[in-house]
Amino acid sequence: MREAAFVKQNKDKWVAFEEALDSKRQLTPDQLSDLYIEITDHLSYAKTFYPNSNTQLYLNAIASQAHQKIYKTKRESNNRIARFWKTEFPLMFAAHHRELLISFLVFGFFCLVGAFSAANDGDFVRSILGDGYVNMTLDNIEKGNPMAVYKEMGEFNMFLGITINNIKVALFAFALGIFLGIGTLWVLLRNGLMLGSFQYFFYDKGLFWESARTIWIHGTIEISVIIIAGCAGLVMANGILFPGTYSRLVAFKRGVKSGLKIVISTIPFFIVAGFLEGFVTRHTEMPDWLAIVIILGSLSLIIFYYVIYPYQLNKKHSDAEKTIH
Repeated sequence: MREAAFVKQNKDKWVAFEEALDSKRQLTPDQLSDLYIEITDHLSYAKTFYPNSNTQLYLNAIASQAHQKIYKTKRESNNRIARFWKTEFPLMFAAHHRELLISFLVFGFFCLVGAFSAANDGDFVRSILGDGYVNMTLDNIEKGNPMAVYKEMGEFNMFLGITINNIKVALFAFALGIFLGIGTLWVLLRNGLMLGSFQYFFYDKGLFWESARTIWIHGTIEISVIIIAGCAGLVMANGILFPGTYSRLVAFKRGVKSGLKIVISTIPFFIVAGFLEGFVTRHTEMPDWLAIVIILGSLSLIIFYYVIYPYQLNKKHSDAEKTIH
């Protein structure tokens, strides 16, 4: 590529980067790091094809300025954890709502497949959930206590075991994204089939409402964050498959970094879901209105933090950026 064409193609990015560095607007260390990576890529290209040119000197100057500001900002950061949850993660996640939608649609589709298969094949539920679980549940139904499975373990042990298991599932869904997203889709498929067949099983026994108002006390958050973990795996896969203007290695590293942040964001929600399953779900005698309040409250929390709040924050951030420019 001729130097003039290279400059014309990337000039707007460089100018925007300079303005971001010189403005009073605070950027997170990770935002600056991402910008710095792109500029240093361009600098390497200029050193190779336009050595000692004005373009190389210009890019070297702003890359040095960016390096200083990145490490200065990191040293001055006094409230990293709070800033991650309040600003850094939601802003980053706003760019990944497409992957979240795909994860949701895949999971939802295989829930329907699971329910349909259970309705048309009497052995399907056993093949998915296992004979042991199905037989135990049938025994509990005969005893008049279909939700007894949630009362068998001690509260704390159940909370701890469920939380650890759910976090493992989330990490698994994320890590399998390295196989071009196919592994992540498999995790969503498997869990979707389990949920669909499980819920149909109780529907077939005339216990749909009793099962739903009990299971979804903890399941609203639990299932939601499994879908979000699936989104994390797809974000990593997206970096491999569609690197855009970055090299494939750089895009992959960015995808891993963003996906890992998404998984980290789910951990507190998994803890809440584990607490609900261990300490609250077992109280099947609670009134319906209380169960509904917990379910709707959980759903509202997930939708707000992962959909509405990132959108609002990103819009506010974009408006502020337009004002500066």
